[in-house]
Amino acid sequence: MNTNRQVFREGIRDGIPIALGYFAVSFSLGVAARNAGLSAFQGFLASLLNNASAGEYAGFTVIAADAAYIEIFLMTLIANARYLLMSCALSQKFSQETSLLHRLFVGFDITDEIFGITVARPGKLNPFYTYGAMFVAIPAWSVGTALGVIAGNILPVRVVSALSVALFGMFIAIIIPPSRKNRVVAAFVGISFLASFTASCLPLIKNLSEGTRTIILTVVIAGLAAALFPVEEETEAQNEA
Repeated sequence: MNTNRQVFREGIRDGIPIALGYFAVSFSLGVAARNAGLSAFQGFLASLLNNASAGEYAGFTVIAADAAYIEIFLMTLIANARYLLMSCALSQKFSQETSLLHRLFVGFDITDEIFGITVARPGKLNPFYTYGAMFVAIPAWSVGTALGVIAGNILPVRVVSALSVALFGMFIAIIIPPSRKNRVVAAFVGISFLASFTASCLPLIKNLSEGTRTIILTVVIAGLAAALFPVEEETEAQNEA
């Protein structure tokens, strides 16, 4: 039986490729943080406490739009809501002896990639494996964001603009693969683009802040997709298999 130290080292080993990817992505995210007016330390702290690309980018977007605190809270909560489901899924793989404290610590840094390598491990989960992945992933994400802010303050405006495009490329890389596999996803991706443009032109809605419009569109479009095209349990089981 592996000891906690051995499992921790395995988590570090499997987390290193994730950390390298996080560093590259968070550098571009740091440029977005800089454009929102955050300092390098503030960007570092944001990534340290919120290790999520979509959630942070959404937060930086509404911050740049001078949104209210409640809008920032709601936007971040909605963008990161999927991690609640991932945490619940992982909790089912822990042994009954695993304490609530361990479950909370693991849930703190459940990202798509860390969830993927953790849930793929056979048998009951040992939280120290996730701790090992977190040990290398969180610093890479946080330092990358801080360096992105610093680079945004030093580099010429044209270079900063070019780096900002890299983050949009990351989001395109996220939505294209599932859109190619599922026509429903592809359709709603297109609907979200069209709805976002339409909302910025409509007489009443365009007067709302960008953060509020994003929150409303996210809830409405995601709700429609879930109501009209629910994912059957058998389909989910096949995907997991």
